[in-house]
Amino acid sequence: MVITSPHNERLKALRKLQEKRERERTGLFAAEGEDLLEAADDAGWEAVERYGVGGEELAPELLASVSALGSGARAIGVYRQRWAERPVGPLCLALWGVHDPGNVGTAIRSALAFGAASVALGPECADPYGPKAVRASMGAIFAVPLARVETVAELPGERVALDKDGGQVLNCRTGIGCGKERLDPVSVVIGGERAGLPADVIEACDRVCRIPIERVDSLNAAMAATVALYELTRGGE
Repeated sequence: MVITSPHNERLKALRKLQEKRERERTGLFAAEGEDLLEAADDAGWEAVERYGVGGEELAPELLASVSALGSGARAIGVYRQRWAERPVGPLCLALWGVHDPGNVGTAIRSALAFGAASVALGPECADPYGPKAVRASMGAIFAVPLARVETVAELPGERVALDKDGGQVLNCRTGIGCGKERLDPVSVVIGGERAGLPADVIEACDRVCRIPIERVDSLNAAMAATVALYELTRGGE
């Protein structure tokens, strides 16, 4: 049976998942697009509901009306959020005050690409299960464990703060991490797009590092995370 009414209660609930408050209340989130739903299937995530291709049929205009991204998705799935009890190593990416959901999602994608064991979300980060973050993760949201943290002390291993204004150059040859054969756990902590890391967070870390750049003042949070993860995993090559 094809759903044809815009007043369908299930569609109303699906639209409400665009709101952070509703995602927090229900513990659910939506993913749009066949590629993302395939990534969820590959990772063993079972959809609570599925609409469009491979799921309950919707009139095309209704599928477009419940899209949070306006991307013309042919499939939308609803899933239960998963939060790990704590972040784990040997390599953990920690985001602190990263407000942009696109940066959060892209950082999670980079964490998967470079083999991070977990991503920790510190205070004032954008919701990783929001529509833009889920889309930017390109399916990595289903493959990398996420954990909430309130303090640096909750992060595993040596805590390395990335600060554009100080510290040593981030380089695997300085003894941070051990490339792909890491023996010592490490957490790299990335701050927000404008303010960077708060002073108390930097002070609580074990080491402060920077990425040397020449022609701009700073990198956005997702790019900084990507460069840092690459450097920590390349093994002195």
